[in-house]
Amino acid sequence: MTEDILIQLVCIVVLGIVAQWLAWRISVPSILLLLIFGLIAGPVTGFLRPDELLGDLLIPLVSLSVAIILFEGGLNLKVRDLREIGTVVRNLITVGILVAWILGSLAAHFVLGLNLGLSVLLGSILVVTGPTVIMPLLVQVRPSGRVGSIAKWEGIMNDPIGAMLAVLVFEAIFAGTGGIRDVTSLTITGILNTILIGGFVGILGEIFLVQFMKRYWIPDFLQSPVTLMVVVAVFTLSGQFQEESGLLAVTIMGMILANQSSVSVRHIIEFKENLRILLISVLFIVLAARLLAIDPSFFSIRNILFLALLMLVVRPLSVIISTWGSGLSWQELAFLSCIAPRGVVAAAVSSVFSLRLIDVGYPQAEVLASLTFFVIIGTVVIYSLTLAPLSSWLGLSQPDPQGVLMVGASSWVCQMALALQKGGVKVLLVDTNYGQISKAYEEGLPTYHGNIMAEQTMEEINLEGMGRIMAMTSNDKANSLAALHFSDVFGRAETYQLPLEMERYRGRVAVAPQHLHGRFLFDSKLTYSYLNELFKAGARVETFKLSPDLDYRDIQKNNGDLIVPLFSISETGTLFIFTTGNGNLAPQPGQTHICLIIPKK
Repeated sequence: MTEDILIQLVCIVVLGIVAQWLAWRISVPSILLLLIFGLIAGPVTGFLRPDELLGDLLIPLVSLSVAIILFEGGLNLKVRDLREIGTVVRNLITVGILVAWILGSLAAHFVLGLNLGLSVLLGSILVVTGPTVIMPLLVQVRPSGRVGSIAKWEGIMNDPIGAMLAVLVFEAIFAGTGGIRDVTSLTITGILNTILIGGFVGILGEIFLVQFMKRYWIPDFLQSPVTLMVVVAVFTLSGQFQEESGLLAVTIMGMILANQSSVSVRHIIEFKENLRILLISVLFIVLAARLLAIDPSFFSIRNILFLALLMLVVRPLSVIISTWGSGLSWQELAFLSCIAPRGVVAAAVSSVFSLRLIDVGYPQAEVLASLTFFVIIGTVVIYSLTLAPLSSWLGLSQPDPQGVLMVGASSWVCQMALALQKGGVKVLLVDTNYGQISKAYEEGLPTYHGNIMAEQTMEEINLEGMGRIMAMTSNDKANSLAALHFSDVFGRAETYQLPLEMERYRGRVAVAPQHLHGRFLFDSKLTYSYLNELFKAGARVETFKLSPDLDYRDIQKNNGDLIVPLFSISETGTLFIFTTGNGNLAPQPGQTHICLIIPKK
């Protein structure tokens, strides 16, 4: 028995992470594969049985996991984003939720034939979307401009508000006061209590954490665990006073923590991002596996029509009404109308409500969870398969970002930037040296005068289309700091810097620990000072289009000089940067190669 439990627990983790990895490899939204893996492991094969495995622990564990995910989502919310989209976000999480609730309830009553009380409850459950499903889609689609920020803010704030609404409606029904007037009165009272209690406890948790970190009462190695402790404590404490207010409390706590400047929380954000991926993977596998064996009525005409109304009528109307007069383009409105997948919170809430209503003999309660999962499966599958091509057709999705953020604007950096720009690669040069930036601007290069590490710089530069950073200033420490700072933005694999000065003389690249710098560019000897010497001696940057009749040997033979490959651009526009660890890339015909030509003495 114990061995069987261990096998199931291990399989949940393995299936979740394998689904995430496979989704990355084949470029599909991870939630789609997580759902498929969960369905196969649960209702299809019967191998995974979460209710038997976890018993009464299932729902509390799901609730805590959702709270942690929402806290991490709050850490990604920057108040500065609201300067342009604040009104739209506010309307979507208030007016939009109200419209979706009313229309969804009417559709459930007249299309599915549910009684009024259960229809109102199902309508309230299905206004919940949340970051567990929104964020993976946004990562996959990479929407450009403000529409991505709007979708992110709505998805994160929608979860606690929608869950709160569903709980309040359920309490009214469970108490036998399912009338519209009673439900409305209880809902308004509950919303006020949730905002006051959740907001107060969330702010209290943030103050406690910041003050302890500010006074160095928490050692570095305990800051992430203590933060996790405070999150679950805040969630639980708030919920003791007002049910489901804990979700709002942790979201507010995360948002305030992300926007304060007293202490650094970058390491906490990185920890929570890793934890979020694990939790989402496990939750989707577990909740999908909880479905009973799918029967033919699951895909009935009524269910399909209900899903179609939610996606084609309810969501577009709630978006249109919420954004009236906002100035959003029709393309942005169309995108927002097509991104409302339901996720973990809807699944968890409906499962709990269904069990409790069945216990008291409430009519039709047994269909609540299955209808919710039908909507979850339908919205996840359809949005996952259609959102990327739709956003591309609307002109709102960013292509695979190949642009380069170049820190430093010396004359030879400008030569490299011009060669990349002529090859179709987007570049942006940032430097504190006004003279160098001015010369770069005069040469036709996009520039920004400022410190790359300053918060103002991050707010003002446009990183749209940028996929990597190359730090090439004369200061090794500044290069390393820039690379480390932007590893959270571009990932460690796409953060580059010039080799350290010490590497040139040691002849190797293992002096500094890998986690303290970016990937070293080009060749271990090509430090800033050495490149300066080479360019003063006549070195230059040239571009070559390779063909079956022209390769490196021909180029070197024709030039009679030493050639060092710097960049390679494929026929499809994909940029490859040569580093000290991958300088043996085999050139292929059709590629454009940007090289450093060093004259022989």
